Amino acid sequence: MNRGIRAFLGFGGIVLAALNLAGCAETTLVTNSSKIATEDQNNVPPYKLGKAYQIDGAWYYPKVDYDYNETGIASWYGPDFHGKSTANGEIFDQNALTAAHKTLPMPTIVRVTNLENGRSIEVRINDRGPFKNNRVIDLTRRGAQLLGFEGQGTARVRVQVMKEDSILLANKVGGAQLAYAGEPEPQAAGPKPQAAPAGTVITQKLAPGQTAPTPVPAPPQPAPTQSNSVVGLPKPSAAKAAATIPSLNGQVSYAPVKPTNIFIQAGAFLQQGNALKLTQKLASLGQTRVTQVQVGTQTFYRVRLGPIPRVEDADTMLQKVIGTGQPDARIVVE
Repeated sequence: MNRGIRAFLGFGGIVLAALNLAGCAETTLVTNSSKIATEDQNNVPPYKLGKAYQIDGAWYYPKVDYDYNETGIASWYGPDFHGKSTANGEIFDQNALTAAHKTLPMPTIVRVTNLENGRSIEVRINDRGPFKNNRVIDLTRRGAQLLGFEGQGTARVRVQVMKEDSILLANKVGGAQLAYAGEPEPQAAGPKPQAAPAGTVITQKLAPGQTAPTPVPAPPQPAPTQSNSVVGLPKPSAAKAAATIPSLNGQVSYAPVKPTNIFIQAGAFLQQGNALKLTQKLASLGQTRVTQVQVGTQTFYRVRLGPIPRVEDADTMLQKVIGTGQPDARIVVE
């Protein structure tokens, strides 16, 4: 990720996440503790909920999402950023068990599972990114080593928020008070800053000939005149509240590996007719189909291209789909 972008986000704004691998018998792998520095989560910087921000024409809206469970392509970053500031003000350590995510709160504990070899670890979100090729998460070099993809650079992964641990950590580090990165802490008697608009990542196409090399903050939102408590921030269970925040010690778990495929999801619609129209529009790019999925009480119709054999091919196809006027298109793994 561009160094200037990370520096901007360190002063501009930030957020939190949840996970659970149910139904699979896991085998725990004992890693060499001499190579892993156990992280004390009681020394994490204050909780930060950031504003919406723009990178290269795309808007990102950080939000709390304890149900977050997404697949995609992971990457890692290390030597070029080692010792520099992360978006939440920490000093980046390529050997730590942290990660960058575009919209989840900081801190958030997530489990990352390499779908290619079954390995999974838990890491803490403390940075923003990655902004290249629609990657879903950016791990440290140590994280990539533990998940077994340091050499190849990318991996098909699932990212899930660890709900209880994330809520506990948020409350421990001041999640009951909103604090924008780079802005003064809200005073007890003052108005609560407006949280970034809740919603999925939204992108906007640039006008012809227009470029956006420098991140631009979202238009300011009016601040409500109410108390500083974060509305909607859950309280941890009684047992969890009394417990010590678990340390991230690099323990690797292993689950059975199932075959996966890479797809480009061009869009998701409530109206099947709209999905069929987009399918026809994209037919010339490759195999396109509509799949149905239930999300809560709503039925969505997803338009996908694929399967695509390699990550590199998926990157190329993604740009073609975006070029047809589908800026929200993304890479998914199933």
